[in-house]
Amino acid sequence: MRKIDLIIIHCSATPEGKDFRTADIDRWHRQQGFKSIGYHFVVYRDGSVHAGRPIAEVGAHCKGHNATSIGVCYIGGLAADGKRPKDTRTENQKKALMALLTLLKLRFPNAEIRGHRDYAAKDCPSFDATAEYKDL
Repeated sequence: MRKIDLIIIHCSATPEGKDFRTADIDRWHRQQGFKSIGYHFVVYRDGSVHAGRPIAEVGAHCKGHNATSIGVCYIGGLAADGKRPKDTRTENQKKALMALLTLLKLRFPNAEIRGHRDYAAKDCPSFDATAEYKDL
């Protein structure tokens, strides 16, 4: 198993209220030249958690940090107009993210939870993940 020291939270950068699936993200990432979906987990608007790339495989979600991180993406992150960043997480997504991150921290207790925006000039995940999950 690879060494994991980061869990990086992302948003799919899709408009509020619209459903997308792991298959959609997989297609988008393949169109960008990735071998498959770059995230390890995707949290749908209904709170269901779906596997992306296996944890044992290096992700493709945060340049310079993929080798030792797990990428978690929630569907949403933009206002309904599809242009402005917005924390669009549903209550179900918030609960699912907390449960998933709690499990990941049990498995990888030394991993820090951060937002993609901590490592890139982006608003992703449209909320301060580092502050929100600092106590996990």
